[in-house]
Amino acid sequence: MTVTASVLPLLFTEVEVVAVERLSPTFVRVELGGPDLADFGVDGPRWDQRIKLILPDPETGGIASAEGADEGWWATWLERPASERGHMRTYTIRDVRGSGPQTTFVVDMVLHLEGDLVGPGSLWASRASVGDRIVILAPRRGYPYGGIEFTPAPGAELLLVADETAVPAVCTVLEQLPADARGTAFMEVPCADDVQDVRGPAGVEVVWLAREGGELGVGLHDAVVAHLGIPGAEVEVAPDEVDPDLWETPYYSSSGEEVPGGITGVGGTYAWIAGESRIVTGLRRHLVKELGFDRSQVAFMGYWRRGVAMKA
Repeated sequence: MTVTASVLPLLFTEVEVVAVERLSPTFVRVELGGPDLADFGVDGPRWDQRIKLILPDPETGGIASAEGADEGWWATWLERPASERGHMRTYTIRDVRGSGPQTTFVVDMVLHLEGDLVGPGSLWASRASVGDRIVILAPRRGYPYGGIEFTPAPGAELLLVADETAVPAVCTVLEQLPADARGTAFMEVPCADDVQDVRGPAGVEVVWLAREGGELGVGLHDAVVAHLGIPGAEVEVAPDEVDPDLWETPYYSSSGEEVPGGITGVGGTYAWIAGESRIVTGLRRHLVKELGFDRSQVAFMGYWRRGVAMKA
């Protein structure tokens, strides 16, 4: 029996660009709308909720159709060449506006990464205009979906660390934190013009670091280790030591290690670190080896690997 898209346990639907705003040299904000977004919903705070966008192939314009999708849609999508199916990329829901059929998603997209080949996501974002149509995968109200990694213990001191690819997620988290939250957020961006005016609790310090042509992640690494007070904190990560799919949370490990499966206790420090895999790997070593962080206290996510094409 064919299962229609309307009863899939997730939203798999076509949406339209309803607004585009250039925020800075590196970021563009795209607002997406469609009647099926009325069924969006998560159990609890949205935090750093990830979604998938299927973007047209830059050369052919080919893109998957969500019409008539059934439970085998993933296998069917993978069977088709990228020139026909388009390219799937992961983004954070920056905001949800409206309600019912007028619900829209706001998504902030990075336009480029210095010295690296511009990918289909960045290229599409640089050309996006009102009326463009793409396909989206997102949580459907009442069904488990995943994609939320921010899971601190109650009362934890927060440490949020991001390069530009994770800035939208950190900004979204900051705006949802309770008024009594405490901690520090470090965000590295290519230039000072990329610094954003983000709302957050008074007890959470927001530190912006502009590279201005400097090496990716160096300022971010130095600022975080200085904040943590780690002696002898220089760690060189060789290319062959970097897992391009680095993803370690209390619920999942890309290395297959046993995970605690949840958050335990109250208070302590909770670290959420995301960005280029080599930078995340170096900071992970500091927190785990020098400071002895427990697996339930951290989320390390390699959003991308320099020189390696991003996966879906």
